Amino acid sequence: MSNFSLKNMMTRQDVLGFFVLAVLLLVIMPLSMDIIRLTQFGKYLSFAFVAVGLVLCWGYGGILSLGQGVFYGLGGYALAMFLKLEASSPENTAIQSTPGIPDFMDWNRITELPWFWEPFNSFTFSLLAILIVPTIFAYFIGFAMFKRRVGGVYFAIITQAISSILTILIIGQQGYTGGVNGITDLRTLLGWNIRSDYASYVFYFIGVALLFVCLFVAQFITKSKLGRILVAMRGQEDRVRFSGYDVANFKIFVFCVGAAFAAVGGAMFTLQEKFMSPSFVGIVPSIEMVIFCAVGGRMSILGAVYGAILVNVAKTYFGESFPELWLFAMGLLFIGVVVAFPDGLAGVYQKYCAPTVDKFLDKAPLFKRYSGDSSYSGSSSSHEPVNAS
Repeated sequence: MSNFSLKNMMTRQDVLGFFVLAVLLLVIMPLSMDIIRLTQFGKYLSFAFVAVGLVLCWGYGGILSLGQGVFYGLGGYALAMFLKLEASSPENTAIQSTPGIPDFMDWNRITELPWFWEPFNSFTFSLLAILIVPTIFAYFIGFAMFKRRVGGVYFAIITQAISSILTILIIGQQGYTGGVNGITDLRTLLGWNIRSDYASYVFYFIGVALLFVCLFVAQFITKSKLGRILVAMRGQEDRVRFSGYDVANFKIFVFCVGAAFAAVGGAMFTLQEKFMSPSFVGIVPSIEMVIFCAVGGRMSILGAVYGAILVNVAKTYFGESFPELWLFAMGLLFIGVVVAFPDGLAGVYQKYCAPTVDKFLDKAPLFKRYSGDSSYSGSSSSHEPVNAS
């Protein structure tokens, strides 16, 4: 680890991949889309946070979680609670029976703000809660499961059950959570109008910046010794355990990182769409999030971003043109990827594009001076299980 450097962290193909993605998200999309479509694209990027976390959990660690919507929703609700309290000032809610509390509480005859809502009057606390609450929740789930060596399909089913339970809880406690409608009618952030076009542009670029932070963190993890241990665990868990590593702790760590990424994505969704509802917490969205990762390539963090964008663009197109066919299209897309392109978009790039790009980079003056490994590492084929030591 002492010799770890930028050249070890980023190959030439990685540098080019990050550059192309930055140009796409920071230049091409803002210049080619109106504010409505750009906001919609920002929503797609909020799902990319989850997909990147799944690359770490599922692709590298072999932990298939079908409940990432739980962490996405917790992050979104944490910010939505602050925004809702700001929108529920006594002046804005003067017509209610009890001014100063969210409207859905007044509708359900709650006469005072619940104690667990009180801390969300603080913006600082809300920002910390976006990361801390989902991460702690993930820690307890991971500790309970991985310390008992629960994994594979059993862990996937348990996370799916947790997702279903949380959805039922949110809907059932309508007076405290907004129920099936969720938390809506969000207006300002620290007095600033979040419904303006200018705010939508600002939130889009904040989302892109945070996404790149998560991408760099994920890149560091995958290229470090930790990444090699995760891959070794995925293929030879017992061998890693017998080598002296605590497999459970590594799984808990990467599961918590994936949860934190998902929570940030949920918070960005709340800012972009100005609401949060239990429809993003349940089983169906959690499974869709796995599909984003699978389509992009479960061993490629950049592929996960493109996978999230591609699937959501397809979902929007089919939802607008053929709404009754979307679920069938989603199923066919997933089957097609598994059967024809098991490594997703990253695998297609690796097979058909990477050799040509390498030849180009060999001739490019900027990259000729870059002595990092020129091989592309977005496919699972370059990450076979190795001895963790």
